[in-house]
Amino acid sequence: MLTIKDKIELERFIKKLRKRSTSEPEIEENVKKILNEVKKKRDKALIKYTKLFDRHNLPLKIEPDEIKKKADNVSKEVIDALRFASERIRKFHEHQLENSWQYEEEDITLGQLIRPIERLGAYVPGGKASYPSTVLMNIIPAQVAGVREIAICVPTPHGELNSTVCAALHLLGIKEVYRIGGAQAIGAMAYGTETVKKVDKIVGPGNIYVATAKKLVFGEVDIDMIAGPSEILIIADSSAIPAFVAADMLSQAEHDEMACSILVTNSEKLSEAVKKEISVQLKSLPKASIAKKSLKNFGAIIIVKSLNEACDVANEIAPEHLEIMTENPEKLLPLLKNAGTIFLGQWTPEPIGDYVAGPNHTLPTSGTARFFSPLGVYDFLKRSSLIKVGKKGFNKLASYVEVLASLEGLQAHANTVRVRKTTLPPFSEI
Repeated sequence: MLTIKDKIELERFIKKLRKRSTSEPEIEENVKKILNEVKKKRDKALIKYTKLFDRHNLPLKIEPDEIKKKADNVSKEVIDALRFASERIRKFHEHQLENSWQYEEEDITLGQLIRPIERLGAYVPGGKASYPSTVLMNIIPAQVAGVREIAICVPTPHGELNSTVCAALHLLGIKEVYRIGGAQAIGAMAYGTETVKKVDKIVGPGNIYVATAKKLVFGEVDIDMIAGPSEILIIADSSAIPAFVAADMLSQAEHDEMACSILVTNSEKLSEAVKKEISVQLKSLPKASIAKKSLKNFGAIIIVKSLNEACDVANEIAPEHLEIMTENPEKLLPLLKNAGTIFLGQWTPEPIGDYVAGPNHTLPTSGTARFFSPLGVYDFLKRSSLIKVGKKGFNKLASYVEVLASLEGLQAHANTVRVRKTTLPPFSEI
């Protein structure tokens, strides 16, 4: 794990972080090939790639009875946790609902119609991995928004369907589920096949092949974002508890070898104590080997002169998760511009946001928090502008339209108002 004390070294580290989410040309070419084949051969291609990568010949569609049967195997403790989380997630996202609106001027009505997208496709990692929280975080905001059709694609290596994922799907009442993974699943949802109906938007995390496929189909359909490896940045001062800081850094490092864990502090004493704590806590982690590689390649402790400077560093990195462990964390909020989610105080570890706090855990990574937001209800809504102009309103606007359209050399545009002006009675008669 790096210890960074100067600006040049910091700039070099940030450049290294940005490169993590860049797909290799070879991967992109392979994904293009898969997508093109799905587009042309449809179900035939899906069956081929499912057999090749997941090694089974089971039907592409998973029937609701099969989902319920798997869900019934899950313990009451897990079901209670999923229900608890889902209720909190739904309550939070209900605050994000928007309503259509309009206002009136003299004989002019203007407004905006806000409506949900019609059909959503969600990708959920499956197989040995168990990510029921991904189901909750991606589906509940869409349900709150009012999306009528939701289709799920989940890979099932060797035909194995994850019980806890099924429990989450059953809890939310999802009926349309397909045992399709990888880039081929993204292609199926984007283009449509005999079995899978085309969607309007695709959401959900996945490996580099899934992320690359989402990037390539954008425009054919909408997507949530191109998610990179997980990351956490912790701003801490001498009041922080070293064991807490170390534990929270390791919570991201265990994700995968590309995950990023950063401490930014004005206390060298804290930095040394955190290093020791990381060494101690690593010994008891089942995924210690992954965490060690993550910390070696993308872990850092950045020493700064002040907390103001720490905020500048955080704004430059624009982390997915930003924890503030200082004596007065709220005091730093006005200085922080770029972050997916901000966690305030010693008792707000990042995993609370991953599972049960309520806000969405689908967040911008790799610096994209500079312009992206967490997944929310607003991502499943579309807006149409509304304009209604009567004769009096037309008289008020027409001459300005004619001037601006003529200025831009668009005479047919200008003619639309000229034609109407010739049939418009004198203003006094309107």
